[in-house]
Amino acid sequence: MGHATETDFLPVNIAVLTVSDSRTLAEDKSGDILVERLEGAGHVLGDRAIVVDEVDEIVAKFQQWIDDRNIDIVIATGGTGLTGRDVTPEALAQVAEKDIPGFGELFRWISYQKIKTSTIQSRATAAVAGGTYLFALPGSPGACRDAWDEILVHQLDIRYKPCNFVEMMPRLTEHLD
Repeated sequence: MGHATETDFLPVNIAVLTVSDSRTLAEDKSGDILVERLEGAGHVLGDRAIVVDEVDEIVAKFQQWIDDRNIDIVIATGGTGLTGRDVTPEALAQVAEKDIPGFGELFRWISYQKIKTSTIQSRATAAVAGGTYLFALPGSPGACRDAWDEILVHQLDIRYKPCNFVEMMPRLTEHLD
């Protein structure tokens, strides 16, 4: 298991996207959990938005934040299930340059410890595009807590060893040079 070292903490700018046909910011418990946790860890909330479960709208928001050099990471919550309106993974696939399959695999393994085989219905996923990390989480508050507390808090901390997402950030756009 990895551990934190004495390296100085490096805050990153994180945008939080809630994908929902019905939620407003006032009712967005999952988005609130992510904001509380990322700010509590010392990171910066770069932006926050809610969009409906429509591929084009999700893609547009992802692309806006990928193009924004002030946003390092996007964490989306919602739209990762199996119903006809759940289209966040499809939207993420349209902008992704490289998938991070281990994120979804690890998330489902962690989730299995709590909800057993129901985790099979989750299509949590992650990718990189334009030097920006993109994470798509289920819309439940519990799933957001699990993803942050068990994966993201560590991988978004440059002190976490043996390796983490933050230390790779300067090299994510090498193919664009």
